Amino acid sequence: MKKKIVSLLMCAVLAVGSLAACGGQTEEAQAPVETNDVITAKVIDVNLTDEQYAFGVDKAQPELLEKTNEYIAQIMSDGTFEEICNHYFGDGTPVPVASAVEGASDDQLLVACNAAFEPFEYMDGENYVGVDMEIAKGLAEYLGKELVIQNMDFDSVCLSVGQHKSDIAMSGLTIKPEREEYVTFTDSYYEASQKLIVRSDNTEFDACTDKEAVEAILATKDAATKVGVQTGTTGQFYCEGDEGWGFTGFGMTCTGYRNGSLAVQDLLNGNLDYVIIDSAPAAAITEAINKLQ
Repeated sequence: MKKKIVSLLMCAVLAVGSLAACGGQTEEAQAPVETNDVITAKVIDVNLTDEQYAFGVDKAQPELLEKTNEYIAQIMSDGTFEEICNHYFGDGTPVPVASAVEGASDDQLLVACNAAFEPFEYMDGENYVGVDMEIAKGLAEYLGKELVIQNMDFDSVCLSVGQHKSDIAMSGLTIKPEREEYVTFTDSYYEASQKLIVRSDNTEFDACTDKEAVEAILATKDAATKVGVQTGTTGQFYCEGDEGWGFTGFGMTCTGYRNGSLAVQDLLNGNLDYVIIDSAPAAAITEAINKLQ
């Protein structure tokens, strides 16, 4: 599927303040490095990981898990999922999704997400937009419930469900054993991967055709090399290393951000050498930010 030209509304996110760093550190946004050339971001077209996205259901609600799997199977078979994806990866138009007020009724579906992960969940004014958000709307209708979307930091999404404050996490979640401490995963609905983003004047990965070639270069880098990720995502585990995922990690300095847009902006400001995030957001973010350069 061809990438859709994404909305420039995400640029408002780029001015947001504090950035949460990996390993408990905190990094503030830094001033851009002065340059006479227009620098843009480019995605290295090599999959660094292979992942499966799923939704995370409250362990105390087995019936919700069953019904959600039923709905996933239905939209996969009747073309609904393909139509939703076309809104973001093809020539379709995103469908804004409104959230009801939590507690306004006794029959609500509480969906935890991080609405800064385009094209899976992001904001369009007061409405929510994205692949997951359109699925959430359809799931609520399938269940006969009122949809309530709870927007929070990504690393709080599964915890909220685990604490029974939310019914289901729908936030571009990769199936990961450690997250199963808090949620029960549904059947997978999307295959994803991590990709590397560099500045347009960086040519060191141009000849790379597979992940081994990319990783061979990354393995030569030490702490002087700075890489940005979205906190709590696969990109962080990939960079820092995670035994459960089978990631050995790298010697680079890893800095976590609340969302990928902030990381890519800091890359263009000259404060990072690389960014590693999920492939679909990587494409959407770079396309939108490059239009602003």
